Amino acid sequence: MLRTRFTEEFGVEHPIVQGGMQWVGRAELVAAVANAGALGMITALTQPTPEDLVEEIARCRELTDKPFGVNLTILPSITPPPYAEYRQAIIESGITVVETAGSNPADQVAAFKPAGIKVLHKCTSVRHALKAQQLGVDGVSIDGFECAGHPGEDDIPGLVLIPRAADELDIPIIASGGFADARGLVAALSLGADGVNMGTRFMCTQESPIHDEVKKRITEAGERDTELIFRPLRNTARVASNSVSREVVAKLDDGAQFEDIRELVAGARGRQVYEQGDTELGVWSVGMVQGLINDVPTVAELVDRIVAESGELVRNRLGKLIAG
Repeated sequence: MLRTRFTEEFGVEHPIVQGGMQWVGRAELVAAVANAGALGMITALTQPTPEDLVEEIARCRELTDKPFGVNLTILPSITPPPYAEYRQAIIESGITVVETAGSNPADQVAAFKPAGIKVLHKCTSVRHALKAQQLGVDGVSIDGFECAGHPGEDDIPGLVLIPRAADELDIPIIASGGFADARGLVAALSLGADGVNMGTRFMCTQESPIHDEVKKRITEAGERDTELIFRPLRNTARVASNSVSREVVAKLDDGAQFEDIRELVAGARGRQVYEQGDTELGVWSVGMVQGLINDVPTVAELVDRIVAESGELVRNRLGKLIAG
């Protein structure tokens, strides 16, 4: 068993987090993660309304009696979701941990902390992590350039970003982006983190609510099979490399604006990828870490394997390197 500041302060058995993932962070996956002793996150905005979120939280509680959290991501939008109503739904449902991401978490902290909810804020730079700490979050998930989704615009990989954050912050740090196995967890702890966040790896488990063809694609893909879209728009996102994402990159490189590629990147198309299994239907998030993934275990098998192999790495491989 690995005990860290994160496991102690957030009340979980293992220093492993399944962060929020649009269309993926649903009750069946989150409950499996919780039952395995890690911290799972229901993705709030996957649910169409705050009322649906309340129902999804209740469904998760039917599947586990262990702690789990909710992710609430705030991103620029022409028609913003009713964030205040989602926050209230989270509070009234008795959730004890919230993962925030996107914009400045001030409003989130102001709403959740008085309700006794711990806030874990995801960010992609040390300066943003310091600001989040100043605002009162309980921990940060620091996202390296390798990650799926939004890696920020600084392009700092985890090997530099994680120890930089550890040097500057006083609160628990979760290393995010590029983690899939025991080697990553031990490396993150060595760099000063208190645990790891895994998205792509948890997508590729038996309980993950996405089509088996998508999971198969992940196991077959390499670390080079992603694209960075929206770079010219300063809103970079890492997604799977397919005909759609390559077309988006090409058009934006040629001077297109968002309106010119809006239909190509529609969220509804990405959702269809996960539901129908046609990985060419739209853009969908996946990290470079897919190059390290070659099987589809149950969540329990995955977590148990990572924890057991982490202990073996520390005791055997690393321990034997110490002379005397």
